[in-house]
Amino acid sequence: MTATATLVAGAATATVAVAAPPAGETAPGAGQQKTGELPEMPADGVIVAYKERAEAADSKTAAKAEAGAKGKKTGQELRFERRLATGAALYEVEGRTTRAEIDEIVKAFEADPDVAYAEPNTRVYAMATPNDTHYGSQWDLFESTAGMRVPGAWDKSTGRGAVVAVLDTGYVAHSDLAANIVPGYDFVSSAAEARDGNGRDSNPADEGDWFNAGECGVSYDSPSSWHGTHVAGTIAAATNNGKGIAGIAYDARIQPVRVLAKCGGTTADIADAITWASGGTVPGVPANPTPADVINMSLGGSGTCSSTYQNAINGAVGRGTAVVVAAGNSNANAANFVPASCNNVITVAASDRQGNRASYSNYGTVVDIAAPGGETATRTNGILSTIDSGTTVPSGESYGYYQGTSMAAPHIAGLAALMVSQDPALTPARIEQLIKSNARTLPGTCSGGCGAGLADATATVTAAAGGDSGEEPPAGGTYTNSANVSIPDDNTTGVTSPITVSGRSGNAPADLKVSVDIKHTYRGDLVIDLIAPDGRTANLKGSGWDSADNVIATYTVDASSVAANGTWKLRVKDVQAGDTGYIDSWSLTF
Repeated sequence: MTATATLVAGAATATVAVAAPPAGETAPGAGQQKTGELPEMPADGVIVAYKERAEAADSKTAAKAEAGAKGKKTGQELRFERRLATGAALYEVEGRTTRAEIDEIVKAFEADPDVAYAEPNTRVYAMATPNDTHYGSQWDLFESTAGMRVPGAWDKSTGRGAVVAVLDTGYVAHSDLAANIVPGYDFVSSAAEARDGNGRDSNPADEGDWFNAGECGVSYDSPSSWHGTHVAGTIAAATNNGKGIAGIAYDARIQPVRVLAKCGGTTADIADAITWASGGTVPGVPANPTPADVINMSLGGSGTCSSTYQNAINGAVGRGTAVVVAAGNSNANAANFVPASCNNVITVAASDRQGNRASYSNYGTVVDIAAPGGETATRTNGILSTIDSGTTVPSGESYGYYQGTSMAAPHIAGLAALMVSQDPALTPARIEQLIKSNARTLPGTCSGGCGAGLADATATVTAAAGGDSGEEPPAGGTYTNSANVSIPDDNTTGVTSPITVSGRSGNAPADLKVSVDIKHTYRGDLVIDLIAPDGRTANLKGSGWDSADNVIATYTVDASSVAANGTWKLRVKDVQAGDTGYIDSWSLTF
């Protein structure tokens, strides 16, 4: 459709042509886990954040009293367990409880006027599909069809100086990784599930995540996955050492942070691990001596992003740590999975050896980028990396082909490490923008949406190596802001996201392209304006009865009467109550 608008300021006007937004693996055997089938596991407790004025916000005594009161109200035996790094309180429930019972406890807390939010301490699970057990087999790095074009990036960066925290099952000793391991931490609170006898400690060793049928809410046996070690090997396995595989950022350092064990891991433990890995403070845990530049989370569960996850992620990004997450393995919309649906993360879908979206991979508008995740229906089409040969406890180092978005995410984490090594000043938002803007079109197909396309390591690192770490545009004249901006509900003042243009001569063109990617659950609530450097405004979209999700569109603005250089702003207003969202990214193309 087309529309006209007036750039409001004196008598100056502009014509705006508006492009309409678009309309709306086999039963597991040894070494396998079902793809896309997550065990139904009750939440382990409740996370509660109190308003600042509430006594329970700071007082342990008051928090204990709250446990008694809410337990009496719901017929459950609650206890105050600890304070999270975000300040929220963790309450655990004695005995086995159903998810419905946990939800009743959440409702009891939500009804308390002193409570800012309450949510289940849910579990997430390793997102991989282990299969059977060196550089020549790593098609995902070098093949021209659907590899990530890593060798060309090694001319400029090998990851030296960068630290990548792998929040996963921990680390099992492997000679192809040992030289690149720095001290990590074990954040698994449950001693029984951790299998180390003491819960949280400074030893992130992977004790095995195996379980038997009838445990963890599932009806099948599952061997140990050594998932965290496989992920770590993709990122930073030693290279040019005459054995094994090559890591993407093979001179980077891996910080193993154990958050998954028998039956997965909990929101509370993972949120604290995100905070610690990025250099934040966690009560009772020593400070991280080597805060990570990049966090990889190849894990997830169903649901939308919780406040606990989002607060921890926001803190990490605010400290300068890029957060990379797996989109999920359920062949479903990633918007319904966590942490894939969180803001301020780089969400990664998986592609196969032919460059299609892998059959299991989640998809959708929350996906930022695709990377090789493999398909093990043909074993060697999986992703080869470091594992252990034991089916339960460690037995000896080995290598194995796995598939999953768990395998795709560390490709992007490794790429981010190459970029940070090349330019330590890169911000998380700039890392994301460079990865997306230098992606190539998927060679195959992707129904549902795979973000910007297939990540290209050579092009991305070349862009970073060229001093392209500020706001200067690539050669095509496109300026992008990928920093997420939350859009408050029912707020007619609106929020703005800036792009500073410099080094251009004369005025902007008569066909200035304004591309927007806004995630919102009811786009009819939104009014979108472009504000020129001189203050004149062009309306791009008005509000109306449009119940579809998201605004992903490109608008054409006649800005020929406005100087090109200066700070341009995208303003977004939510003019009706009931739905929320955020500006994911936007760009100007001259």
